[in-house]
Amino acid sequence: MQQVNWQLDGIVTQLRGMRETWRAQNGREKEKGCRELPSRHRIRDTLDQLSGAIFPMRLGPSDLRKESEDFYVGHTLDRALNALHEEVLLELRYMARLSDQASAEGPADHEATATQIIQAFADNIPALRRTLDGDVMAAYYGDPAARSVDEVLLCYPGVHAVIYHRIAHYFYRAGAGLVARIISELAHSDTGIDIHPGARIGDGFFIDHGTGVVIGETAIIGNRVRLYQAVTLGAKRFPADEKGHLEKGLPRHPIVEDDVVIYAGATILGRITVGQGSVIGGNVWLTCSVPAESNITQANIQSGPCP
Repeated sequence: MQQVNWQLDGIVTQLRGMRETWRAQNGREKEKGCRELPSRHRIRDTLDQLSGAIFPMRLGPSDLRKESEDFYVGHTLDRALNALHEEVLLELRYMARLSDQASAEGPADHEATATQIIQAFADNIPALRRTLDGDVMAAYYGDPAARSVDEVLLCYPGVHAVIYHRIAHYFYRAGAGLVARIISELAHSDTGIDIHPGARIGDGFFIDHGTGVVIGETAIIGNRVRLYQAVTLGAKRFPADEKGHLEKGLPRHPIVEDDVVIYAGATILGRITVGQGSVIGGNVWLTCSVPAESNITQANIQSGPCP
């Protein structure tokens, strides 16, 4: 096949000019020549490694044998943690430059902080495994179509999304919000389930089917909660400051207490509370708190529960 000349010299020159203009407009002229942001590709590889190390005989390599399981887990965790350390360090340095703190905190400070974050994460991996075991069992017992816990772990997008969220939430709380957001968006891309890494989710959490589920940053979900596809736990309004900019970090998403079931298509908005043991029916639009043991359907919501 004849090689086509795409006349790229001019295009490359124009793109360079656009980059230089953007950097000048955003105060980035002094950026170093190397990559300064965490890598989505590397974080994805690391998540695969972590999943394999946590569940080696199910999510690890196909040729793994039990007699070499510990070696595989140790070697894989070492690779994954070193990679995460570098990605977190990139974020810390990047955020310091954005906030003009580079002079207050030097490279040694960032290195120490990144090491502390990753060591704490490593120490928490056994507890993470215990929590994920509970999520897997919740999916198995919560779905009559599930024939084994192995099927749930290998096949269910809700379980995949929750594994990534548990990891992302740690990094969000540890101060590595960009790494956390990359992890959550990788899960979103894979599963269609959008869980902000800031959301606080209790034990035994199950998302059945999952496509279209959205859980906002300040949502709080209790233990043994089950959601179905297309459920939204969102914000009702977005307050702005005196300059018209949206205020960040305000509690604006629902609190869902223990043992709640929310069926497909339900939309629950604002800082409201869904009481323990409640059932929210399909396609319900809910913007007010409901007490424990409520049963909210489209039929009974016509005359309430919101005043």
